Amino acid sequence: MTDELGIRRERALRAAVEQGLVSEGEPVVGLLDVTGIEHATTALQAAFATPGVEITHTFAVKAASLVPVLALLGACGLGAEVASPGELALARAAGIPAGRTVLDSPAKTVSELRQALVLGVAVNADNPQELARIDALRTAVPGTAAPVGLRVNPQVGGGTIGAMSTATATSKFGVALRDPGAEEWVLRAYAERPWLNRLHTHTGSQGVPLDLMAAGVRAAYELAERINQAAGRQQITVLDIGGGLPVNFGSDETTPAFADYAGLLRREIPGLFDGRYGLVTEFGRSLLAKNGSVLARVEYAKSAGGRPIAVTHAGAQVATRTVFVPDAWPLRVLALDEKGRPKDGDPVVQDVAGPCCFAGDLVAKGRPLPLLAAGDHVALLDTGAYYFSNHFAYNSLPRPAVWGYAVHADGKVAFSPVRTAQTEAELLTESGAGLPPLHRGQ
Repeated sequence: MTDELGIRRERALRAAVEQGLVSEGEPVVGLLDVTGIEHATTALQAAFATPGVEITHTFAVKAASLVPVLALLGACGLGAEVASPGELALARAAGIPAGRTVLDSPAKTVSELRQALVLGVAVNADNPQELARIDALRTAVPGTAAPVGLRVNPQVGGGTIGAMSTATATSKFGVALRDPGAEEWVLRAYAERPWLNRLHTHTGSQGVPLDLMAAGVRAAYELAERINQAAGRQQITVLDIGGGLPVNFGSDETTPAFADYAGLLRREIPGLFDGRYGLVTEFGRSLLAKNGSVLARVEYAKSAGGRPIAVTHAGAQVATRTVFVPDAWPLRVLALDEKGRPKDGDPVVQDVAGPCCFAGDLVAKGRPLPLLAAGDHVALLDTGAYYFSNHFAYNSLPRPAVWGYAVHADGKVAFSPVRTAQTEAELLTESGAGLPPLHRGQ
């Protein structure tokens, strides 16, 4: 499977150059492997499939906020995990039904909550104040059948990337279970609301090891058992265990795999799969990262202080995390020639720079690669999640086009548009062009 991914990618990179997808006019594009995405969803579903257990796999929309991608995932049977009105609108535009949509956010407004309840979107309340808002809305909007749960922070600790760890002692997410009086309040909240039938937890994403993820799920499961015991019935019927499977950015290997995580959960928390609970997952990066590449032209090749530098059109505007936190978010870089083919030659230590006007705009520093020259290309690998949907508009650089690709049996590559490149007119409108000028104060 790994070899197949690499073969499809190599053919797509070359075809993108040959077919003019990357050019002087559009010197950077995103590419998504449709077959790879389908394989990833199949692997997820197979890993968790359990007779008698209803499982809803949702995709974290923030990882790829692109309607055609969401529609593809929906066609593969996935739902959507959304965290804003915009993400909910994208999921709806992609045809994701409300029954397969979950709303998570630490800052939901009353209008957002009302919309979700009216539509029948599942809501995970983040805190006591939000739960009180839901109480009032359920009274004002009688008859709503939207499932409602509570997000808890099991406070089991953080991974290697603090910003990605959501189950630390002071995380902003959910009800902190180990704080004094917190669990007592949770038990009381469920006892007072017979309709509150879900429980949600999410330990984090990149940098969080599987055993820590499982510890967070175990804490939520054990809490659900106590809530149900206190209620004398199966009040909590669904456990939302979040997502967060980390991605190996060092090779084409998919490690850890969904099967590794599901297997660990089965061993550590067997009651999770005995049929008493429905399950919801919210994976994002692990479904798409391996199936995307950023392809960019090398505009200039120069040197400074004896260090060769390839100046490309892929920098902080598309690889924001990699540029600003390179140790946590390193990317593999492929050196390609002017026709998009893998470049030959002995490795030469060089920097791969982006187009942004600040010195730190480097996607790779001191990286041994075949020496890049003007007119060549680079591909940033494992960029299918976040890199296409979290554009950083530094220097008013436009959002690049994104294309999906499929490689046919005869080796030919067919591209389908996912997002067109942002035009100058769109950039101007976004930046307030056409609005009246500001007037100086008198």
